[in-house]
Order: sequence, then structure tokens, then C-alpha cells
Amino acid sequence: MRAQDRIRELRHWLKTITDYMGAGRSKGKGAIDGHSALMDFLDTRSSLVAQTTLYGYLRTRAGMRYPTLFENDAWVGAINHAKWQMWLACLSDISVFAGGTIARRTRDYADPNVAGGIACKAAFQALERRGLPADAGPLFTETAQALRRRLLACRWESVEDGEDAFVESPQALVLHAPIIEELMQLDEEIVRNSVRFRWEEVRCELREKMDADALIESADRG
Repeated sequence: MRAQDRIRELRHWLKTITDYMGAGRSKGKGAIDGHSALMDFLDTRSSLVAQTTLYGYLRTRAGMRYPTLFENDAWVGAINHAKWQMWLACLSDISVFAGGTIARRTRDYADPNVAGGIACKAAFQALERRGLPADAGPLFTETAQALRRRLLACRWESVEDGEDAFVESPQALVLHAPIIEELMQLDEEIVRNSVRFRWEEVRCELREKMDADALIESADRG
């Protein structure tokens, strides 16, 4: 990987954070009231959590050596592999939570499978939009298929309004972060908690912005 490509990777991470912290995150803006809005939310928040937790952990572990690690092509390849595995895991978790939220809010009149199906459709189209990234590594397709299976088998009426849906993303960071096993064993609890903590604000944002009734109406219109 060329030096400018490594710099671009770091800039992309910073842009992900600054975009989230900007106007798009402002209270009262960006209602999730249609398919495109839901798909964008699932995709962008998955990227946010995946990149901030992965890069944040690696930067903490590496300390002052962090920028120089991007001079190692093998390590950069491992980071990219981990980044996409984290993105898939995050998309899986937030999609289950979103579908459960729609189902809870419309339980008086909507079939929970229809409600959850809205989240499925948004997640699957987010996958299609990403395609097969060139730097995704050999496990991307297999993990994407596991995501689809999880969503299609989900019992939407049983999804709780809390962190229970967020099981794949903490595990993915433990499994795929390019850190030697001995260090990860020491860090595992902290790593898992860092991912769980990152989701708290995203859940609050989704609860605030989601218009479940409008999503059902949009699905009914086809």
C-alpha cells in the first residue's frame, strides 16, 4: 500500500467521526421515516461503530507507534479485513435492534414480521450497495450470509429495547482485531465493553429519530 493510500485510510476514519458529529446528528434532524433513511442510518452507524472501536483500540494499544504501523502492508491488510468484519457485525446488530423497535412501536396494528422485514430490506440493500469490497478479506461473503440468516430467522416480537441484540459486534472486535492473542486475552473485557458503550448513543438516536408508523406506511405503499 502506498503512503498516500495509508493517509487516505486515516482521513476516512476521521471523516466518519466528524460527519457523525456534524449537522446530520443534530437533534430533530434526519427523521427515519422511509426506506432510504433507514438504510442510510444502518449503514453509516455501522461504519461509525466499526471504525471508531477498531481504530480506537489499535491506537490505544500501539501508542506512539500507531502511525508507523500503516507502513506494514500485512498489518494494513489485517486492519481492512477486521474493519469489514466489524461493519458486518455492526450491521447485523443494529438491524435486529431497528426491526425490533419498529415491531414494538407498531404492535397494535402491524404484523411483527412485516415490521422486521422493513429492517431486513434496508440491511440487505446496504449490503448490495457495498458489494464485495476489494480489501474485505476472504470471510466477507460468508459473514454476510450469516447476517442474512440471522435477520431472516429473527423473532422480531422478542427483541428487547436494550443491548441484548448487540452480540455480534463485541465478539467481532475480539476475534478480528490484529492484536496478538496474549494481549487480547488481557484486553477482552475492555474491548467488549468499548463496543457496548459505543452503541448506547446510537440506540438513543434511533429511538429519537425513528417514525415507525411512517415506515410501515411506506412499506405498505410498496
